[in-house]
Amino acid sequence: MEIRADLHIHTVLSPCGDLDMSPANIIGMALQKGLSLIGISDHNSTRQAPVIQQLGEQQGLRVLCGTEVNTAEEVHALAYFPTLERLTAFQHFLDLHLPDIKNNPDKFGYQVVVDAEEQITYEEERLLITALDVDINTIERTVHALDGIFIPAHIDKSRFSILSQLGFVPKDLKCEALELSPHTTREQFLQQNAYLSGYKFIRSSDAHYVDDIGKVFTNLSLPDLSFDSIRAAITR
Repeated sequence: MEIRADLHIHTVLSPCGDLDMSPANIIGMALQKGLSLIGISDHNSTRQAPVIQQLGEQQGLRVLCGTEVNTAEEVHALAYFPTLERLTAFQHFLDLHLPDIKNNPDKFGYQVVVDAEEQITYEEERLLITALDVDINTIERTVHALDGIFIPAHIDKSRFSILSQLGFVPKDLKCEALELSPHTTREQFLQQNAYLSGYKFIRSSDAHYVDDIGKVFTNLSLPDLSFDSIRAAITR
């Protein structure tokens, strides 16, 4: 089957995410935009994703649970996991390596987890947009040790991308794909970066506001919506 996937969506948990990015609003807009698959990727936290996955299952939308990691080099990368057990294991890793810098809600925004009825169940006190104290290669190996998907995020951006921070994609970095932002296409990007033509690409919204969900998406061809089939479709 052919589907539309938007694999980079923030929620109320991300300090830069709009407070309207609740589970119900995200699922509703994704379905309205004709998406069959979305990825929840809050900064350095996975805690909001399971509620949205459960709600998506009830309404016929496949939701990948993950995070947008900020590495020690200030590179953003997407990571998704096949089970809640693996997701929890990676959350322990994030908790261990996120610096103890307190969030200032007035400056950065609130960092809350809500349930399906939009009731707050948890507030993260540490600032989630801080870089972890581990490098990109260590994070990539940790993600893959948990059978996850690892994708450097919005690599065309001039900040917080693997190209802006490192200047290149390390040859020993194993990634299922590279992500492009809504500001370019694969064809446009490769005109200036032909040396990366051997990589697979996805394109995502990086939505922080409800209306931005699905403004760009990736077309995937796959037999079913299992995690292994999604991984295979991304890397094909």
